[in-house]
Amino acid sequence: MSKPAVDILRRVFGYPSFRGQQEEIVDQLVAGGDALVLMPTGGGKSLCYQIPALLRQGVGVVVSPLIALMQDQVDALRLAGVRAAFLNSSMDFRSAVDTERRLLDDGLDLIYVAPERLLSERFIGLLEQLVARRQLALFAIDEAHCVSQWGHDFRPEYIQLSQLHQRFPGVPRIALTATADQLTRQEIITRLNLEEASLFVASFDRPNIRYTIVERDNPRRQLLSFLGAHHGAAGIVYCLSRRKVDETAVWLNAQGVTALPYHAGLTAGDRQRHQQRFLREDGLVMVATIAFGMGIDKPDVRFVAHLDLPKSLEAYYQETGRAGRDGDPSQAWMTYGLNDVVIHRQMIEESSAPLEQKRVERQKLESMLAYCESGQCRRVLLLNYFGEAAAPCGNCDVCLDPPLLWDGTVAAQKALSAALRTGQRFGAGHLIDILRGKLTDKVRQFGHDRLPTFGVGAEMDDMGWRSVFRQLLAAGVLEADAAAYGALKLTDSARPILKGEISLKLRRRSDRPKGKPARSKVVPGSSPQRAKDSPLLARLRTWRSERAREQGVPAYVILHDRALYEIAALLPDSVQALLAVPGIGLAKADRYGEDLLAIVAAAD
Repeated sequence: MSKPAVDILRRVFGYPSFRGQQEEIVDQLVAGGDALVLMPTGGGKSLCYQIPALLRQGVGVVVSPLIALMQDQVDALRLAGVRAAFLNSSMDFRSAVDTERRLLDDGLDLIYVAPERLLSERFIGLLEQLVARRQLALFAIDEAHCVSQWGHDFRPEYIQLSQLHQRFPGVPRIALTATADQLTRQEIITRLNLEEASLFVASFDRPNIRYTIVERDNPRRQLLSFLGAHHGAAGIVYCLSRRKVDETAVWLNAQGVTALPYHAGLTAGDRQRHQQRFLREDGLVMVATIAFGMGIDKPDVRFVAHLDLPKSLEAYYQETGRAGRDGDPSQAWMTYGLNDVVIHRQMIEESSAPLEQKRVERQKLESMLAYCESGQCRRVLLLNYFGEAAAPCGNCDVCLDPPLLWDGTVAAQKALSAALRTGQRFGAGHLIDILRGKLTDKVRQFGHDRLPTFGVGAEMDDMGWRSVFRQLLAAGVLEADAAAYGALKLTDSARPILKGEISLKLRRRSDRPKGKPARSKVVPGSSPQRAKDSPLLARLRTWRSERAREQGVPAYVILHDRALYEIAALLPDSVQALLAVPGIGLAKADRYGEDLLAIVAAAD
């Protein structure tokens, strides 16, 4: 065990021991080697470069695309006694020059910069001076999946980061991401010249998150029902369009849920204000497009809800991973329908991306749809997608309430025949009208009431047939033609079904109330309920809120919830006892110890 590294872990950050592969990663960087780290959100990625930066000579340079969040990251380090700063476009000239001076005068342990600032001639010049003085400790490239054009959050400026290896070959680099399938992983290695780097892949499992997916019926009613179990909790609601974000936020406020919108159409000032409020206030709901969320450090996000289907399992994993960073029970809830598939396919086909990229995006969408419609454990499918074996979790909707399967062969033949006999030119809505025998104007206009399939599916309602069509899409038996406004077309897999050569098992649509989550199970290692309910904890929270307001930082930058729970449970009576609380190092004990011990003593 690296004693200096453990000493810093305990003394500065207040943790008794490393978790998982953290120590190996730290040792790799301290020895001057490169590393690619795939570790889930909340897994402790930051310590993997922060501790080596403190152990190696000079300053650690952290590349982050998240200008709005650099301040909070730096504030948290400063409270732990680390000399940290950031350089980004939000600073005035004098502040930037002062930070640069501190950088050159060996006055910093860590500096956070955006990729475009890092690659500017001025900053490259600063780095060259540091290298000449042997004062450049390492480069940490956070959110490394941004380099991948196949990924869900591509940032063009990230591709230029390959220059770091070319210009400064002797400086160790660490690239980190919370999500990357095999294709994205390989592109990170290639684009950042990390072929010689050691690869560290932690388990992608987030056992404290419960995954639930419901068929879209009345999405607002379903969302409100789901939120009812999370009254007063912080959470994120993702929508596909800016308009839907705005409308949903207005509607939630009208229902008594404090909600803020966030999307690229808002001014930079509004986005900044809303993000800061979400990070610094309790119980807010952020309604957002995917423009929001990367790098969000708020540990007590209790739920992530999706009102629209994400475009890939990578995106879904990344977005749901923003819940429960503190390890306590949290929910990932989604409602989706057939129209989601049509919209995503249309976006793919209408984009200017190369053909190969479109093919990859279609495959990713198909994997996402198959995940939604599968009768297998959600966690098993999700982890398998990232190359990790798993057993059924007992903490997802499929495990807790297994779906019934039925022989859907005849229903599938009816659905496929309806698509075939109408020239494969119509979407699910029109085909369902034909199957159910509805004499709509459109059915009459095309003479589809005279087809042999007209009325052959009257035994099922609209929702039942929509479930059949979704599952046929998920199984690759049908595909949505975006160029023909979502017309459903048969694939080669449809032929043996139509001929009766194979049978097809389908999930039976559930008639249970939608949107109501089951009671969360207790997750091993989660905070003790006894401490959560104590009057002492309420006083500790009040104290923390006051300190956070005074210092202009989010409450979790002062102390995480987990630290408050431990204080309420352990009742420390000395500074030494306080140092045994995870997350309290020497600097925080020195700054806050007297207050915390007085609060505990007054509770006796």
